[in-house]
Amino acid sequence: MLMSNHSRQARLHYLSGGFRVLSPGDHVVCARTGEKIPLEELHYWSAERQEAYATAEAATAAMRPA
Repeated sequence: MLMSNHSRQARLHYLSGGFRVLSPGDHVVCARTGEKIPLEELHYWSAERQEAYATAEAATAAMRPA
């Protein structure tokens, strides 16, 4: 039986220059906004925090001290 990755959240391991797929899917969720990010549009993440971000602004906000 073939399974589609459509509308399934992927699990990724974020690295400093890329990411590794742990569980296949078509998107991840932004840690700041909760927005779905299609994997082909994923450009911002934190390897240290293991989080994905939808935009540069969301990534910057996540890095600011509390």
